[in-house]
Amino acid sequence: MTSPLDEAAVRRWLVDYLVTNMGAKPDQIDAGASMHDLGVGSRDAVVLTGELSELTGSTVSPVEFWQYPTVDALARFLSGGEVEPVAAPMPPTAGGYDEPVAVIGLGCRFPGGDGGDVQGPDEYWQYLLDARSSVTEVPTARWTPFDDGSAESAAVLDDVTRWGSYLREVDQFDAEFFEIIPREAARMDPQQRLLLEVIQEALEHAGIPADSLAESQTGVFTGASVTDYGCMGALDLPGVDAWYGTGSALSIIANRVSYYFDLRGPSVTVDTACSSSLVAIHLA
Repeated sequence: MTSPLDEAAVRRWLVDYLVTNMGAKPDQIDAGASMHDLGVGSRDAVVLTGELSELTGSTVSPVEFWQYPTVDALARFLSGGEVEPVAAPMPPTAGGYDEPVAVIGLGCRFPGGDGGDVQGPDEYWQYLLDARSSVTEVPTARWTPFDDGSAESAAVLDDVTRWGSYLREVDQFDAEFFEIIPREAARMDPQQRLLLEVIQEALEHAGIPADSLAESQTGVFTGASVTDYGCMGALDLPGVDAWYGTGSALSIIANRVSYYFDLRGPSVTVDTACSSSLVAIHLA
């Protein structure tokens, strides 16, 4: 790629753009923070590639933000300099699957009955020691969306179970903490929201700063089941928007984690039915 601007000029333009439009801090840029850490999301990357294409006179692809993730690397690439792109994950070597596995952090969320949700391994252990039960009467609003006022629906609802185990705080999600706009968060399957929270708690439990994993070959392996949230959302046709697809798809669950924490290893979601409560992050 050739450009009418030299590397220093491209870098100055990028710094000015990121500071002015993304709120990035110059010291972050000087320290070699990635575009992701500087606040460049997927939509921002599309806009920025258009600006850079006009600036350099050549077509710039959003993929290049991942191949050349820092301002210095991108400026050198866009000005025609030699720079090594981020390497793709290498396949395991022979015998690599025999490496020992260690569980170094745990996070969890369980129904706790009248005592509220159980959060974290310590609370869960105490919950077991106390021989508590999570089974309560079904919340009164549980079946409200399914009651259309007809005699047929009333007959069905009269026969449903009165008992079950339910998370009480499934609607409590700090979208701002995870840099997700409220409108998108409302479209996210609770499984996606809970997983982000639990992974953050598991890293804290392990004593691993979340930002220390950015750009590392860390894999995310999740089990998931049931897409009733997405099915219910599809019934509200006027409410289907740009966030519905990613918010309701099981395949996105692992990617939510890898995208937010900027992990570069494999991200896999599998419908594992009853074992879907088990999630693992593999630190390569």
